[in-house]
Amino acid sequence: MKSWNSWAAPAILLAAIALTILPAIGGTAQNAPLDVVILNGRVMDPESGLDAVRNVGIRDGKIVEITENTLQGKEVIDAKGLVVAPGFIDLHQHGQDAENDAAKAADGVTTSLEMEVGTADVDAWYAALQGKSLINYGVSIGHIPVRMAVMHDPGDFLPSGAAAKRVASAAELSEIQKKLELGLRRGALGVGAGPAYTKAATNWELVEVFKVAARFGASVHIHIRAPSPQVEGSFDGFEEALALAAATGAPLHVVHLQSTGGPNVAHELEMIQGARARGLDVTTECYPYDRGMTAIESALYDGKESESDSYFTTLLWPATGEYLTRETFMKYRKSGGLVIAPANTPENVRLAVDSPLTSIASDGHLAHNQGHPRTSGTYAKVLGQYVREEKGLDLMTALRKMSLMPAQRLEKRAPVFKNKGRIRVGADGDITVFDPATVRDRSTYEKPATSSEGFAFVLVNGVPVLKNGKLVDGVFPGQAARAPYDN
Repeated sequence: MKSWNSWAAPAILLAAIALTILPAIGGTAQNAPLDVVILNGRVMDPESGLDAVRNVGIRDGKIVEITENTLQGKEVIDAKGLVVAPGFIDLHQHGQDAENDAAKAADGVTTSLEMEVGTADVDAWYAALQGKSLINYGVSIGHIPVRMAVMHDPGDFLPSGAAAKRVASAAELSEIQKKLELGLRRGALGVGAGPAYTKAATNWELVEVFKVAARFGASVHIHIRAPSPQVEGSFDGFEEALALAAATGAPLHVVHLQSTGGPNVAHELEMIQGARARGLDVTTECYPYDRGMTAIESALYDGKESESDSYFTTLLWPATGEYLTRETFMKYRKSGGLVIAPANTPENVRLAVDSPLTSIASDGHLAHNQGHPRTSGTYAKVLGQYVREEKGLDLMTALRKMSLMPAQRLEKRAPVFKNKGRIRVGADGDITVFDPATVRDRSTYEKPATSSEGFAFVLVNGVPVLKNGKLVDGVFPGQAARAPYDN
């Protein structure tokens, strides 16, 4: 009769063999089945320059394989003839809600950020979106809403009372600084600023705002002051922003340069290039439309009642589709709402879009299908008009402006962006798949919520939110894009 040890040794050996085999059968983190496989697509990565037919494998929300070899997964997407690109990152989108998220996803956007206006309460803003978002979301701590809170302004989104029209007291300025600092400690992606809307904010108040941002290495996303009418060769608001960055060391991001730059777009781009060459951290953005949109009750329209009759006929009221008169302008100023107005010439817009210095950002917002076509069509318009039709941009450069450049603007402050805007192993599974031959915008000033065409698939953290050009119902894979903070 064999001893226990003689029986035990083979048993232990068999058990050891079984333990080495079972994980291979059941799957480990590394060799588990892929969740999504994208086959045969033209993979374009603006960071590495990869532009080749490859297969992409995604597991647990991350890209884990990029290969010429065949891949198998739970869900397979055939992207033959299509471009597989990093999901677009919109640095300037207002309204992170179901309506706006759907418009963004149908335009290839996987991350929507409220950076210009921002919020006065970072924790509450993120908490309201957790588990409810189609795409990723993030926010700045905003000088505008903070000033509104401190000064008890009656405005909704933008100030219409004291925050727009009154100089802050020393005590109020101190409270503004404290709230900005708190927001940054709570993980705000940057600081939003809009002296165009807070006209009574002094130069020194903005110095103090920039100083807070500088202490946290946070970029300031600023809507600069712009005189009306704008004069070529005079751009005091832009110079103010550059001086604030130079004096404090805060990173500077000038929003929608093609709009606020007016006739000085070329001059301001040249100054940004010069500032960057001398070590200043300055970036900018643009959207591909020659009209803008903002709140008619805001400080931007203070004093416009005395303009000539022809001025009002250039203003479009999207809620009704009417062009305004002096009387209707006064009426809507009292009730409030969004108005569309000329912003620049097509030539200056094209100059901004084609510049290697600008990222693409929409400044979008829809409310009950009303708004500006830039919300639904910005990215498709760039790809269809500026890349395919006009050939002012090559495709890789356009993708860089839509994905990698926005990620790089924020990644020092918020490392989560180091894994966005790229197609590489380890990057987030935020991916846009589109047909470069057919992609185009369809939104108009009359029908601004019309979805773009040509986007076949959009994945957010590895979950398809757009399949075969149609939005997927009932999925909420969007996650918070937030700077580090203490719980």
